[in-house]
Amino acid sequence: MRTRLIALFLAFTATAFSAEKPNIVFILADDLGFRELGCYGQAKIKTPRIDQLAAEGMRFTRAYSGNAVCAPSRCVLMTGKHPGFAEVRTNKGGFEPEGQHPIPSTEVTIAELLEKEGYVSGAFGKWGLGNIWSEGNPHRQGFERFFGYNCQSHAHSYYPATLWDNEEKFVLKNDPPVPGHAGLAEGADPADPASYEIFKGQDYASDHINDEALEFIKANKNRPFFLYYPSLIPHVALHVPDEDLDPYLAEQWNDPPFTRSGGYGYTPHFTPRAAYAAMITRLDTYVGKVLDLIDDLGLTDNTIVIFSSDNGTTHLKEEVDYDFFASVGELRGLKGDLYEGGIRVPQIVKWPGKVEAGSVTEFVTGFEDWLPTVLDLIGAETAVPEGVNGISIAPTLLGEDQGERDFLYREFTGYGGQQAVWLGNQWKGIRRDLLKKGNKNPLEIQLFDLKADPSESTNVASENLEVLAKIEGLMKSERVPSETFPIPVLDALAD
Repeated sequence: MRTRLIALFLAFTATAFSAEKPNIVFILADDLGFRELGCYGQAKIKTPRIDQLAAEGMRFTRAYSGNAVCAPSRCVLMTGKHPGFAEVRTNKGGFEPEGQHPIPSTEVTIAELLEKEGYVSGAFGKWGLGNIWSEGNPHRQGFERFFGYNCQSHAHSYYPATLWDNEEKFVLKNDPPVPGHAGLAEGADPADPASYEIFKGQDYASDHINDEALEFIKANKNRPFFLYYPSLIPHVALHVPDEDLDPYLAEQWNDPPFTRSGGYGYTPHFTPRAAYAAMITRLDTYVGKVLDLIDDLGLTDNTIVIFSSDNGTTHLKEEVDYDFFASVGELRGLKGDLYEGGIRVPQIVKWPGKVEAGSVTEFVTGFEDWLPTVLDLIGAETAVPEGVNGISIAPTLLGEDQGERDFLYREFTGYGGQQAVWLGNQWKGIRRDLLKKGNKNPLEIQLFDLKADPSESTNVASENLEVLAKIEGLMKSERVPSETFPIPVLDALAD
């Protein structure tokens, strides 16, 4: 009898605790462009479940990822530090036997902070912030459960030999595995669909990742959980099961093969436009499965669902025809750019009864804001550590007045070296080619009025010297030099 009473008490306590603390689900797409969802104006790619999510929540039109490529963007999200103070400032591989530059143990992640608030955290998908032998191991950064790809280079294939299940290898039924980078076989006919069969695997890794994410929800339904779901999709290579491809083949688009005739590129595909669209629709299906399970378990009203992307659409035109899909719409730039198209991303938040359904906001926000915002929403705003650069956007989400953001800062040591500052929701200054040899004026700032010119087509620096001076000051003050990711021309300006 005593044992039964204890069990009932523990069950009641867990249920009550769960009701007090909302669950948090953060779904992160990979290289998904600002205009590649139906709710953001996409006309060709079908995304009904994500569109429904937007209809039931708040859609952001001025949300910015942490950076212009994978790893530094995720670092900003995990730590709440913008790229001027974040540890990781571009993709940096070369670690043995795999993995990217790790976030150190001294960094405090959102998962570590939520753990102190009684949450269990799980990460499912692509990590990219340090291999399992490093301090960046998800288990050492607050995540109790990890399943997926540790190394983002490994994640270029959707049909690999193995994934990571915590610290153990999870073997997939791909014999042989399909590489992320390869060309057509010697002598293969690029006009023959059969030439591309070698790039089709048997065991689609993203299916397992989705399954494990669903199991995590089921296992933790009676306690507050943080599900971090950094999907691979739609990052190339163009790998997708045929059943997803068929509906887009029926569209009969003019769809020339991607043959990878030379240079850097991913695996060829006979119908690349159809494949890319099919991948995004498969991501939409995965999102739907997560939302359906949350609903089936009766957790919908007590779950905050966030959907976004780590940066803009890939710049590899032969693989992804961003013009055909109008992937970034009117915006300038693509992945790797601090122009808007490379860093302005879709962002949707649903929390029934708290976030107004069908609402839209132009509030300027960045990935660094999620750490303080989540803590604010769960009533732990005082737990935000020193050194966090983000601000809480809880007032915006809850329909309260929130003044214009003072500024947003970004720097990126990849793609020639770049630096950008947004002032409020109007002005943006950007420097480019900071690392390019022969650049005679690397500190020159282009200035754009994003209200009047969202395409960043007209440099108005000479007409707005006071604004320019303020941006220049922030470009100096909002950063510390990094030995690992130096920008010498900026580091020389440091006090």
